[in-house]
Amino acid sequence: MKRFIWLVPVILLACISAKAQEIPAWEISGGYSYLRANINNSPGKSFDLSGGNVSAEENLNNWFGGRLEFNAFNGGVAGQNVSAETISYGPVFSYRKFDRITPFAHVQLGAVHGSVGYLGISESAFKFAMTSGGGVDFNLNRRLAVRAEADYLMTRFLDLRQDNLQFSAGLVVHFGWK
Repeated sequence: MKRFIWLVPVILLACISAKAQEIPAWEISGGYSYLRANINNSPGKSFDLSGGNVSAEENLNNWFGGRLEFNAFNGGVAGQNVSAETISYGPVFSYRKFDRITPFAHVQLGAVHGSVGYLGISESAFKFAMTSGGGVDFNLNRRLAVRAEADYLMTRFLDLRQDNLQFSAGLVVHFGWK
């Protein structure tokens, strides 16, 4: 038995390297985003904005990576055209045990920019933002996936916290392999 103990690390290394070759080193995604803003206030003060998103993610191993994400939204609120943009970065935790789907969860910190009229502000401003949520990638093939994502977005304007919901759908392109 002692003669074969050296096989344990060799077998583990072979298993890890075999699985790691199927992990994309980078993921670039983009698509449509929808924002349901200010949901914690009375129903008349909530509003909807539409837009797009783009993100870049580096996978450090088969379950952990980092994502930089940018979202831009615009729409009409009380007869005024308003816009909001977010930029955030944070860790992503993926569960890569299936061939066709990859569920993930993330927490990201960053900033939100609101235009004049967004949440009633009188001049455009940058404020703190935090996003947490998750989604699933539906892998079409080795290089391409369809992503569906739902997030909670917390912002702070006018010294008040706003609770927002953000939904996204789009395409993911995988580059490089680990």
